[in-house]
Amino acid sequence: MDPIALLPFIVIIGAMFLMTRSAKKKQRQAAQMRDQMQPGTGIRTIGGMYAVVKEIREDTVLVEIEPGTHALFAKNAIGAVLSDEEFDRITNGPEGGEFDVDTVVPDDASSLTEGGESSEAAEGKDADEEEAKAAESSTEPEAEKAKADTAESKDRKRDEDADSK
Repeated sequence: MDPIALLPFIVIIGAMFLMTRSAKKKQRQAAQMRDQMQPGTGIRTIGGMYAVVKEIREDTVLVEIEPGTHALFAKNAIGAVLSDEEFDRITNGPEGGEFDVDTVVPDDASSLTEGGESSEAAEGKDADEEEAKAAESSTEPEAEKAKADTAESKDRKRDEDADSK
């Protein structure tokens, strides 16, 4: 058997070995990181939720999302164990103040549609659209306006001819 013919197989087996080795290394690091968790440690889940560890069980972790609100997560769902400084910086905002949580978000999207707008908002929107159209038409050259008018009249005539047939 020719050793050169075996070369592609050897390369593929070597690549597979290196990939599994790096995957095992990442799993080992993740397990070590989870072993560093202690009650009171700030964590980030793989879903991006920040919480404080309250209790560590065999395969699960009880966390406190906010004072009085607890959740149970699988240990594998813990994405990162954070230092106290980093956890405080992330959860308390950039200036150290609390985030504004008094904002009211509607349960449905009706307020986001035209029918749900207040009359003042709708009037302001109409005025803005008219100003945009006026600004657009004032910057458009006269030759282009004439060309657009001609194209519109041709389209109108073609539609009328099609309707009459």
